[in-house]
Amino acid sequence: MERKAVLLDLKDNVATCTGEVRTGDTVVAVGEQKVEVKAAEDIPIWHKIALRPIGKGEAVIKYGEIIGEADRDIEQGGWVSHENIHSVPRDYASEYVLKD
Repeated sequence: MERKAVLLDLKDNVATCTGEVRTGDTVVAVGEQKVEVKAAEDIPIWHKIALRPIGKGEAVIKYGEIIGEADRDIEQGGWVSHENIHSVPRDYASEYVLKD
């Protein structure tokens, strides 16, 4: 069965599923580009699917921003969740845009 997902930025390596996904479903992620991936496992609605393999220690990118780092290898089509990624501290102050 074909399912949809939202792809927010060309740099993203994950997309957000807009419906429940079952193992083997084809997920079509659309946004600035279109990517198709076969689900490697069941994924709940509004959760993330890996658009390509993500190696242990690699950045997980959503919204064009790093949202975490992989705790273990995540296969293409795998469920990306708090079970296999962790937050990475950022220096937000250095990202501020200051105006005179």
